[in-house]
Amino acid sequence: MTELNSIKPMLEGVRVLDFTQYVAGPTVTRMMAELGAEIIKVEQSPGGDPSRSIPVFKQRRSAYYVQHNRGKKSLCVDFSKPKTIDMLHELVKTVDIVVENYGPGVMTRRKLDYETLNAIHPKLIFLSISAFGRTGPLSDRVGFDLIAQAFSGLMDMTGEPDGPPQFVNMAIADVNAGVHGFGFLGYALYHRERTGRGQNIDVAMVDALYHMHEANVELCANAKVEYHPIRCGAHHRGLAPYGVFKGAEGWIAILAGDLQWPGLPRAMGRAELIEDPRFVDGRSRAKNRLELVALVEAWMADMPSDSAILDTLAEHRVPCAPVLSVADTIDHPHFVEREMVRKVADKVIEGGVVIPGFPIKSSELPRLPELWTSFRGEDNKAVLKDSLGYSDAQIEALCDAGVLHAENGSG
Repeated sequence: MTELNSIKPMLEGVRVLDFTQYVAGPTVTRMMAELGAEIIKVEQSPGGDPSRSIPVFKQRRSAYYVQHNRGKKSLCVDFSKPKTIDMLHELVKTVDIVVENYGPGVMTRRKLDYETLNAIHPKLIFLSISAFGRTGPLSDRVGFDLIAQAFSGLMDMTGEPDGPPQFVNMAIADVNAGVHGFGFLGYALYHRERTGRGQNIDVAMVDALYHMHEANVELCANAKVEYHPIRCGAHHRGLAPYGVFKGAEGWIAILAGDLQWPGLPRAMGRAELIEDPRFVDGRSRAKNRLELVALVEAWMADMPSDSAILDTLAEHRVPCAPVLSVADTIDHPHFVEREMVRKVADKVIEGGVVIPGFPIKSSELPRLPELWTSFRGEDNKAVLKDSLGYSDAQIEALCDAGVLHAENGSG
């Protein structure tokens, strides 16, 4: 068996020029950094990536920024300076990939769009992430995660039936678009290896979220009877049992399809319910779901604990899980053993920062490296010297001209 420490990182040797901020774009380059890519993050002076100002702060440093930008070199520049653009065009020639998630038209105005950069570097792979995509009637609109949730149909289905649409309280559209972009870049690199051609990749947050409709679009468009997915609260209106049940102490999620259904009555000590006309098939269970919910919750109320409920359901192979809070997940043995709860070191924050771990496990994935988060502009000199061969005098001249900026003289 290959020693993990002897395996080279999958993206070792891949160089990325990163024009991203906030979440969607940084998700792409964060995951690439974990796999060994060299990421040169280009930040806009004077403040850099706005997410540097997002709490929580520890020792005056954003833990949020640390989570999303570990392992990235920071080059902080004034985009309004012509010399900046000339310098960035030189840098483009040295990289494999450009990733950006600025608002519509920003990269074009800066002469950093795909068409301009492709003329400089024909084999360049260019990934753009935006709210609505770079084509289409809404392509000129700006947007964030919340906007994508609303436009994709997700928000309309979330909440109580008699209440307003509700949003999912995590950046699901941002991260989902970033993971889509990260995944496609691997194929773009493979395609370039085979053909020698780069490409322009356009990922829209609304598209990536819309793609997650596993059935609703198909049902709306193709059902013989009119069907509109609606907010259904804690229990699915078309499938049962499928929802969140009040347990002995907290809340428990259960989803039992036709194959798993018999296990639930047996777990409850009510095997007669398997053949009960109200629950004999999926259609009947959905029609009588409120009666079924009442029976299940009555059984749960008589159990000594949620752990006892979950153990009993698991013994009968009924898919179930406790509804955990985020605080619960941080100490959960399953997440801990799978290294999904990670404490990473930081050069400023004493004791490090707890963040989610890398979500993919592989026999060919070495131990994830210790990555550091750069100060704004910390790597100005190193990037320009190593990538472009600039002298100290050239770099000093760029600083004097206002092209380069650095935090506390770090760069």
